[in-house]
Amino acid sequence: MSTLICGSLAYDTIMVFQDRFKNHILPDKVHILNVAFLVPRMRREFGGVAGNIAYNLKLLGGDPLPMATVGQDFGPYREHFDACGISLKHVKTIDELFTAQAFITTDLDDNQITAFHPGAMMRSHENHPKDVANIDFAIVGPDGRDAMLQNASELAELGVPFIFDPGQAMPLFNGEEFRHFIEQATYVTVNDYESNLLSERTGWNEEQIASRVKAYIITRGPKGSVMLSQGERIEVPPATPTRVVDPTGCGDAYRAGLIFGLSQGYDLATAGRVASLMGALKIEHHGTQNQRFDYGEFAQQFKQQFGSALG
Repeated sequence: MSTLICGSLAYDTIMVFQDRFKNHILPDKVHILNVAFLVPRMRREFGGVAGNIAYNLKLLGGDPLPMATVGQDFGPYREHFDACGISLKHVKTIDELFTAQAFITTDLDDNQITAFHPGAMMRSHENHPKDVANIDFAIVGPDGRDAMLQNASELAELGVPFIFDPGQAMPLFNGEEFRHFIEQATYVTVNDYESNLLSERTGWNEEQIASRVKAYIITRGPKGSVMLSQGERIEVPPATPTRVVDPTGCGDAYRAGLIFGLSQGYDLATAGRVASLMGALKIEHHGTQNQRFDYGEFAQQFKQQFGSALG
């Protein structure tokens, strides 16, 4: 089952400052702020919502088709996805721009200062779902504003079921636009904070949002997730990681598991457990695309975690 994954492909450059920002930023001098942080530790990771979801879905044996725009510096990422066997035929290169990238500096208190350069992502509306043949399912994730509006509209017109995942793009849309997204989507997934924002923007509570889609899925970190569907409230327990290393990208891994579960025809409770386990396996590794396993290993872990086999 081919899944079109609309969203960003990006590089994450992560640096660690071996001190605390508060020791170097004077509150009464922020109007003339001029600071520099020595960061002896740095790593560059492959990221972006579309990239992370595609990578995790491929681990499960799915057929992800990321759709994004990238820049002149995409070469290493392309080699990485080629090695993973992930198709890039719907990824467009904009030669005069850079691939989207985040520069994240973390201090010893886990505070972060992030600069995000959207680069080629701002032209992601130049791709069109209507130009993609033989897609069975899709997700519209955080991306350029125009692209998200366009992608949801075209998928709805094509009759392709899709998940709407606003994520970091929450500030880009008003209540009317969010209501339209929800009415076009088949599923909506957010975290608990985003759920509060979505209700505030739309004027709809959780039950009212759920009544307009097949399922409204709300993730709650270590508390698991909840799925609202057809008047039913399904509580999905969390999976337990063997160690907590890095939560970055757990939401994307969860969404990959959700897509896989739905595409396999699992009921919502089982699809939610697949998603939970994907998030837990991700949290055991640094970065967003460094965990390694195949479907057989995943199925074993699933049985250990939840006491039942995947059908």
